[in-house]
Amino acid sequence: MAVSKILHMKDCGTSFHGRHLKSTINYIIDPEKTQKGRLVSGINCIVDYAYEQMQETKKLFGKNNKRQGYHIILSFKDGETDADTVFEITRRFAEEYLGNDYELVYAVHDNTDHIHSHVVFNSVSFRTGKKYRYEKGDWFKYIQPITNRLCKEYNLSTIDIEEGREESGKEKIDNSVRYEKWKEEKEVKVVWSDMIKRDIDACIIQAASYEGFIDMLIDKGYEVKNTNGEGKYLAIKPPGMQRFKRCKTLGDDYTEDSIRTRIINEDIANSYGPKHDVGKIVYCKVKRVKRTKLSNLQIKYYAKLYRIGKLKKKQYSQAWKYKDEIKKMHKYQQQYLFLVRHNIHTIDDLIAVNENLLDDKKMVITNKSKIYKARAKYNELFAIYEEMKDIEVCERCYEGGDKNFEDEHRRWIELETSLKEQGYSYSEVENIKAYYKNEIAKIREIETNNRRELRIAKELIKDNIVKNEEGREENVVQDKEEKQIGKNINFKCDYNNSENKEKSR
Repeated sequence: MAVSKILHMKDCGTSFHGRHLKSTINYIIDPEKTQKGRLVSGINCIVDYAYEQMQETKKLFGKNNKRQGYHIILSFKDGETDADTVFEITRRFAEEYLGNDYELVYAVHDNTDHIHSHVVFNSVSFRTGKKYRYEKGDWFKYIQPITNRLCKEYNLSTIDIEEGREESGKEKIDNSVRYEKWKEEKEVKVVWSDMIKRDIDACIIQAASYEGFIDMLIDKGYEVKNTNGEGKYLAIKPPGMQRFKRCKTLGDDYTEDSIRTRIINEDIANSYGPKHDVGKIVYCKVKRVKRTKLSNLQIKYYAKLYRIGKLKKKQYSQAWKYKDEIKKMHKYQQQYLFLVRHNIHTIDDLIAVNENLLDDKKMVITNKSKIYKARAKYNELFAIYEEMKDIEVCERCYEGGDKNFEDEHRRWIELETSLKEQGYSYSEVENIKAYYKNEIAKIREIETNNRRELRIAKELIKDNIVKNEEGREENVVQDKEEKQIGKNINFKCDYNNSENKEKSR
């Protein structure tokens, strides 16, 4: 009996639209689940490059957003069939249901208790550019009927679609009933599991043998399977639970072998003692550093921030009324942090920092020019690399046996030969291109930081130096409020330091 269900993969945003699609493909082709990749194949694409080909199709038709792909799962009854038969059924299902319109990857997982298969296909048709649409009722009309027919051909059991259709045609289940069902399933996964583990742990430390352990579970009201070879795995069911739960699903400590080992090694005496070393509090002396007092120039901008601080008391919903004040607050904050960052105490310090920043700007421009000149020597190689990159997927398809890309293959050989004549390979040019891209990014970041620092320095010089009528420059005098704020700040520093000295005594 094969039961089918279909899921879709959402768009993860502009940074990585197909994140879910890529992770799903990687999941279903996992070698550990598919006999080292033997039970994996693709239709209309190469498995190793399936995601890239799907993305190229989306870009070709300008449909790289919204739903990225679909995922169909076919689950088969335990012990009814083998992996190779499921693989063949899945291939035939994919070909019949999706035809020759979509790139898809399918795989069979036989690493679990029951064999099942996965089909992941692109949401955009590479032939027509149309998006796949799943309509209500498609499962009843197409997906499960195809599955049932294929199962009959292989003498496998099927499920009754009409019964499911009748159930769907009945009145909708009351929301409260659905909630209770969901709640029950959740409790089975969480509450029941915790309770079962506590009971198993309690029985393990009290039991002298595995048989005694089983008897204790039964005394607690549990029903137990596989005590005398009734089943493959140890399974138990507490009073009130609807289904048996295999103990191995609770964790590695709850498999039958682990339980037998724990019965021998664990008892009441050693179960409640400390299993780890107790931590100790380590005392150490901390050298207190005296806080540097703010200079007059720093106090001035701290005072501006202090006055702007009244914005915090205003309601956020009224922010549009005082947007200019918010801009001032950000500006003063940047200026104050600039003064502290460069340890500026006077106007002369400010002018000196500005001159240093101008020198740094010249150096950045020189280094940037050197990098671009060095990179320009490889422009011809980069042009060849870009053309090869555009047809790389075609070359991989050709290597995989698709002879439709013979023209692209010949062009690839020509370009590869051209690189070899100049002493480079495709991967080497790729590394060179990545190196210069990284270097340019670094120098641009330095350039941006230098530009920002220069802008702040010019603003501070403009604000603090005023030319009088005779052309002489004089410092702006702080107002009384700024002086008082400065005194308060420096007084707090002195008071805190003296208080710390008293405590240390």
